[in-house]
Amino acid sequence: MTTAPRIALVTGGNKGIGLAIARQLAAEGHRVWLGCRDAGRGEAAARALRGEGLDVRSVLLDVTEDASVAAAVAVLEDAEGRLDVLVNNAGLMFASSPSLEAEPLDEIRRMFETNVLGALRVTQRFLPLLRRSKGARIVMMSSGLSSLGDALDLRSETWTVGLGGYCASKTALNMLTVKLAKELASEGIKVNAVDPGLTATDMTGNGAGHAPEVGARPAVALATTHAYGPTAGFYASSPAGELVPVRW
Repeated sequence: MTTAPRIALVTGGNKGIGLAIARQLAAEGHRVWLGCRDAGRGEAAARALRGEGLDVRSVLLDVTEDASVAAAVAVLEDAEGRLDVLVNNAGLMFASSPSLEAEPLDEIRRMFETNVLGALRVTQRFLPLLRRSKGARIVMMSSGLSSLGDALDLRSETWTVGLGGYCASKTALNMLTVKLAKELASEGIKVNAVDPGLTATDMTGNGAGHAPEVGARPAVALATTHAYGPTAGFYASSPAGELVPVRW
C-alpha cells in the first residue's frame, strides 16, 4: 500500500533558503508547495525541481495581502485537504542605516509587515488545514540577529551589527513562535524558530556566508521532527548537521 506524502508549504520558496528547504523536504518524500508572490517565478522554480524528480508545485501567495493568503488556502484545501508542514520563510531586509535614529520608519514598517505580521497571517489562515494533519509542524525563519542575549554580549559577533528594524522584527517573530507553540502544544502541533546562519542569498547580496543548502538544514530538521521532538525552541545547525539551541 502506498503511503500518502506529507504536504508542505514554504513561503518565499522560489529562491535562496526557501528553495533549498523545498528541495530538501521534497527529497525526503514531501509534496511541497512553493508559496510565491510572483506566479511566473514560482512556477519556474517548481518546474525546475520537478525536473529533478521532486514532487513540487507552486501557489500564488503574498504574505502581506489577506486576499492572497486566503486564495492560497483555498487552493491547498481543494488540492490536498490538509497541510502537514508550514515553513514561514518569506522575509524582507533593507540595507543598514548608520543608526536606528536614522532608519526610515517606512522601511521598518514594511519589514514588520512581512517578517512578523506576514508569518502570523499565513499561520492563522492555514491553521484549519494544519489541524487536519496527524502531526503538523510550523517553522519560523528567524535570525541570530534576533537574539537579545547576543545583542547585549560584547563577545558576540553580532555586537556591532546595526539593522535595528530588521533585528527587532525577528525578535518579535520569536515571541509569536513561543506563544503559538504554547497554544498549540495540546493539539500536537510543534512550532519552532530557526537561525539559518549567515547565508549567501539575494537578501545578503550573495556575499559572505554558507550556501542556502546549509542554511536550510535546521528548518528541515524541525519540519520533520518526530512526536517527541522540540517545540517553542530556537535552533541553528551545527557543522555536523545537528540541531543546536540558540539563546533568545
